[in-house]
Amino acid sequence: MRKTFYYSFLLPKAEEDAVAARSVSCQVTRGLVEIRDWYPAPRIDPNNPWQIRKPITSNEVVTTELTLSHDEMFEHVFRYWTLDMASHVVRGNKCSVILIDYTDDMPRKIQSESVFLKTGPHDTYILGLGDMVRGRYLNPGDEVGLFWDMRSGTFGFKLLRR
Repeated sequence: MRKTFYYSFLLPKAEEDAVAARSVSCQVTRGLVEIRDWYPAPRIDPNNPWQIRKPITSNEVVTTELTLSHDEMFEHVFRYWTLDMASHVVRGNKCSVILIDYTDDMPRKIQSESVFLKTGPHDTYILGLGDMVRGRYLNPGDEVGLFWDMRSGTFGFKLLRR
């Protein structure tokens, strides 16, 4: 099931009367809903699973937070989450996540307070990579790959190119 925003442009009659009584303007609201997907979810190639590829910016190195777009999150991550889990993050709450670093031959699990997912500005999402940026000595221009592993419920991470 895909997740998308549902915009409510028209208020129910009771809410419309309440807004009119207070003499305030009506606000367009949106909520996260699940919709049936016409097409199956994209299959992840086990030899090249990195669905999200991003060059690291200098700001991301300094803040140790990777900015992910709305489309990347909804297409490659939230699609595999439950509606409650995705709504929790979309409402502005911080969510702890687990990263598996596949850069070396031996994958390494990273779970700490500095590894999280939260809502960013302008319909973006922030993936905190504190331990990863410091441990891998990431620099501006390095390309990283990410994917959501449905089986283990973790983010897969790999330093693709320096």
